[in-house]
Amino acid sequence: MTTQELKSLWGGPATPDCFLTAFVRRVTDHPDRTAVVDADRSYTYAELAAWAQAVSADLAAAGVGVGDRVAVSRPRGAGAVAALFGVMLRGATYVPLDPEYPVERLQFMIDDCAPRAVITTEHTRVRYDGPLVDIGTPPGVPASLDLRPVDCDPELPAYVIYTSGSTGWPKGVALSHRCIDAMAEWQASHSPRPDLCTAQFAPLNFDVSFQEILGTLCGGGTLAVMPEELRREPGRLLRWLAEHRVERLFLPFVALQMLAVTARPDTLAQLHLVEVNTAGEQVVCSEDIRAMFAGMPGCRLVNHYGQSESAMVTSHILGPDPYAWPHLPPIGVPLPGCELLIDPESPETPHIGELLVTGHPLSEGYLGRPELTAERYVAIAPSPAGHTRAFRTGDLVELTDDGVRFLSRVDSQIKIRGIRVDLLEVDAQLLTDPDIAAAATAMVATKSGHASLRAAVVLREGCTGPVEAAALERLRKVLPEVSVPVSVTELPELPRTPSGKIDREAIVTLINEDRSRRRRERGGRA
Repeated sequence: MTTQELKSLWGGPATPDCFLTAFVRRVTDHPDRTAVVDADRSYTYAELAAWAQAVSADLAAAGVGVGDRVAVSRPRGAGAVAALFGVMLRGATYVPLDPEYPVERLQFMIDDCAPRAVITTEHTRVRYDGPLVDIGTPPGVPASLDLRPVDCDPELPAYVIYTSGSTGWPKGVALSHRCIDAMAEWQASHSPRPDLCTAQFAPLNFDVSFQEILGTLCGGGTLAVMPEELRREPGRLLRWLAEHRVERLFLPFVALQMLAVTARPDTLAQLHLVEVNTAGEQVVCSEDIRAMFAGMPGCRLVNHYGQSESAMVTSHILGPDPYAWPHLPPIGVPLPGCELLIDPESPETPHIGELLVTGHPLSEGYLGRPELTAERYVAIAPSPAGHTRAFRTGDLVELTDDGVRFLSRVDSQIKIRGIRVDLLEVDAQLLTDPDIAAAATAMVATKSGHASLRAAVVLREGCTGPVEAAALERLRKVLPEVSVPVSVTELPELPRTPSGKIDREAIVTLINEDRSRRRRERGGRA
């Protein structure tokens, strides 16, 4: 691929320190500082380091060497954090597996990554013939704590994370120290302070968890592990954030929206947040979110973008006035060490096209999938920054004065009667309805092959509905006819993927089930 005609955006050079070196430095400089708070127990940096060192020793005894893969299937908590550092101190590759996944999916991932050992609990549900390691209880801190991580090789795989696959089975992505070192150093230096108290909110099999954990503990901060039951209880989550004096939060848009819907001025006044980061899907600046940040004038909203295949790629800090924010903020500019290339749709619009990522964030490829790796990780002529290999994201973007703006997926562009429709724009307009707390729009194909838009909404507490007629009437006033959904279905909550994003495929299923139910209630009439 030639790059002469491609628009380029370069984040500048980066020479990150190894994140293990940064962590050891924090342990040495501040051994008694609180590193992790989990339920009613807190752990200092020295205690966490001693636990990680013990895990590393157990892995060595099990025959794990540098570059070997170690699967970790444990619930979120201090033990999982100690396991992560224990694996990485050994120089092994960490493979997180969510113990809540269906056993068949876990078994596939175990078989696929072929780990040298598995760290799990005694209640593991998968078959594995190799060493099973139980991290046990935290050991005491020795009189002399001598942490000696392996030498940091930028090409050494740090972790393998599994992402959804078109075959129905997940595919593993291997990310090296070069990717993770750059991300961890940037996160620690990019936030208002490196030592913020950060909520550990993300599932461990979602790559944002590495930003939470490494971006915090490599910066000398405190990681507060959020109880799992609060994930879908925004009222209790707000109280927990206040009680634990959480200063930094990472969460997907739909979770942020529900938090904003629940928040009240007196609740916001009790929070200590200085930074909220959203990633994983396009954020919509609803009136609820604007009001939430207007009530927290010392807190900023940051929009992040990246993939499992390329770690953190871009960032955009929204301005100080929430009421001046655009409905759909840009995904921003590349991080240091990252270069973005735009492969244009047509020569007439060179600033619009598929986004290609190269530089530090670029992963090594898919585990055991050379054909897919060759398809998505492409050779290019030397870019303006000198890179020769790039990842095709499949995302259609526009290069603007504010950086990069996400438009849609290239491989699933939404077109109705040949006209491109922005589903996020429809979502944003639905959220202007004072009775709607959350909204998502999806394209539904009929048996004859015709496409139509359908929307699903969650009503605010106290609203009894129905809202469909009023919502559609409002949309007809602000959107072109082709962008107005055929129907608006009320759901008790929007279905989410395991990482917390809106699951639009599941929404289509629920909408179809609702349509079938309505037909039955009408006696089968259309």
